[in-house]
Amino acid sequence: MPKLKVLIVGYGDLGSDIAGKLTCLGVHVFGVARGPRATGEVDMIRADVTAPESLGRLREIQPDIIVYCVAASGQTDAEYKQAYVDGLSNVLMTQAGNHQLKHVFFVSSTRVYGQQTDDILDETITPIATDFGGERLLEAESLLQQLACGTTILRLSGIYGPGRLRMIQLAKATERWPQHNNWSNRIHRGDAASFVVFLIQKLLAGKTISPCYIVTDAKPVSQYEVLIWIASELALGHPEQLPVVGGKRLSNQLMMSSGFQLQYPDYQAGYHALLQELSVD
Repeated sequence: MPKLKVLIVGYGDLGSDIAGKLTCLGVHVFGVARGPRATGEVDMIRADVTAPESLGRLREIQPDIIVYCVAASGQTDAEYKQAYVDGLSNVLMTQAGNHQLKHVFFVSSTRVYGQQTDDILDETITPIATDFGGERLLEAESLLQQLACGTTILRLSGIYGPGRLRMIQLAKATERWPQHNNWSNRIHRGDAASFVVFLIQKLLAGKTISPCYIVTDAKPVSQYEVLIWIASELALGHPEQLPVVGGKRLSNQLMMSSGFQLQYPDYQAGYHALLQELSVD
């Protein structure tokens, strides 16, 4: 029986984490990146999703599953359109003749939920984008509707983990703390990658998965609570807690009802592990 072929488009830190976990399961993984990558057992393709002429190899591979986890190169409308709308469209066009394609995963963002509310938002709530980023991500999500195969949208909250240390760096610079204390949501990169692999395993077992998941940990929390906790762990002084004004809280109940288990169920577990790694380094 031939190996399952998974194409990971966007071989950054999340994509490479997913790839590493899949190769350990004996999956044949192809990765797409614009530049060279150290990849181990992954077959790499140097290509640019915004340049259709560079994507010819994707037609030849005939993958069973695609994971599209490209990151925009900047925070402008044009860059979001290129990475998410144009890029995804270009990749999907290469698969027009692929009758083996079983499922496409699109890594989106909880940025699509622009509404600020006291309610806890879940997948039953219609997202209301309030900026170009959310609008472009919703536009890209809508492209999946044209596919005959299964599709799943993964709306990730704020990713943190090795190499993503923004909150730790911010905790050390109190003069840069936000003037308002908003609700925030996050997911450790390792848990995000593990959930994608978990869903792929469910598909292989013939089980049904949802067309959309909010991928976030079990504890929405204010930004100041996280910053104060990190500062305290580092034995640093910090400002007083501010009242929470704005932001949103997200539910991960659908994700957890799938049977998945988080390694880092809240920010304390995740940042404790990160701080330990940094102290060893």
